[in-house]
Amino acid sequence: MGSRVFHFLKCKMKSYLLIILTVSLVLLMLSWTYLSEDISRKNEGNVEGNLTGSSAARTDAGPVKKTHSEAKPKKQQKTTPAREQETPMPILSVKSFKKLPVWDFEDIYNQDAPPRPTTCAQSLRNTKDEHFRKNFLPNIRLYLHKDNFNMSEWNRLSHFNNPFGFMGYKYDDVIASFKHIPKPNEPLLVPKQGGDGCIRCAVVGTSGILNGSRMGEEIDAHDYVFRMNGAITKGYEEDVGNRTSVYVHTAHSITSSLYLLKKYGYKAAPHDEGIKYVVIPEAMRDYQWLEGLLKDQKVSAGPYRNREPRQYYSGQYNESRFYVLHQDFLRYIRNRFLKSPNLNRTYWPIVRPTNGAFTLFLALHTCDTVDAYGFITEDHKKYSNYYVEKLVKTKVIFYANHDYHLEKSVWKQFHESKILTLYKRDEPDTGTEKLK
Repeated sequence: MGSRVFHFLKCKMKSYLLIILTVSLVLLMLSWTYLSEDISRKNEGNVEGNLTGSSAARTDAGPVKKTHSEAKPKKQQKTTPAREQETPMPILSVKSFKKLPVWDFEDIYNQDAPPRPTTCAQSLRNTKDEHFRKNFLPNIRLYLHKDNFNMSEWNRLSHFNNPFGFMGYKYDDVIASFKHIPKPNEPLLVPKQGGDGCIRCAVVGTSGILNGSRMGEEIDAHDYVFRMNGAITKGYEEDVGNRTSVYVHTAHSITSSLYLLKKYGYKAAPHDEGIKYVVIPEAMRDYQWLEGLLKDQKVSAGPYRNREPRQYYSGQYNESRFYVLHQDFLRYIRNRFLKSPNLNRTYWPIVRPTNGAFTLFLALHTCDTVDAYGFITEDHKKYSNYYVEKLVKTKVIFYANHDYHLEKSVWKQFHESKILTLYKRDEPDTGTEKLK
């Protein structure tokens, strides 16, 4: 009897132990599943947080942070490649900032392979000017094209106002033109065959200081001649020359010159055989223009809707000789050389260097020696606003979107440091009648 009771209790205990072990195992599995799901949800939340919101967008330099006090530029740090941005960041509005916002990656720029080593003893790259050497980036990325642009770049550049970035723009409104911007298959300039290895350039502005200057022959003697905006030469060859190697423009300048300068004989933008065209992407209208130009069709939207851009290049447009300046290059010029105090004012979004300044710096980055003609000088009041104004003497107009005083002082400094040669005159006037 006792043995049977013991056997019965023993069987019961085994059953109870088996039930307890089974329940414990089930609870353990449920707990592990819940914990895994919770970790997964947290990780997914972190990833989503990195893909949205401007404060979490990343560049090679780390997280983006906004500050309204200017800090010393930070050196670029190597980081583990981050997951590619999949969607555009929320649009930033210029109206959200009362002055130029400064980010912790403000002074970090895309750079390309080092440029050709120069054999020119007179090259501006050999300057002893410490301030210029400190700020000058010989391999700054000059051009924007479809192969060096992606969503991560869009999000980074969306922190800067135009023409330095895409603040306030919608991704879908701009990307249509980016898909077609060609990668330049040749450098902008190369040394002339049989020469001494130096690339000698003239950059010709539109200032009235050239009226009656008789500098045309000297200008044309350079290896390359840069011009910009309403670069009219016919009828003014004696003063400004007639060669154009590189024409820098915006959609506005290449179209508006046709009616603004018509009375001075202007008929078309420069179109020398083999000329190279460079676009400054200053506004949405330029991207709309580019889309039509690159697709060889009419502009589909904006102020130039239904216009055919290629007609403005007189048959000289060629994809292999067409360039679009990179936003980093434009911002670098502003930040390191032409940072106006007006950027701290409420109208900061419209403040930027002139097209002439952008052109001059493009020459400084692609030439060995640069001679600047028709740029503002200290005695600008002696001359008309434009060299085409032969019959009257107009006043130089200082528009709010450009800091002419700053540019004037920088050109003077560069001239004195022999970084470039600035054309100046000693004559008291140009022989024109003063406009009453």
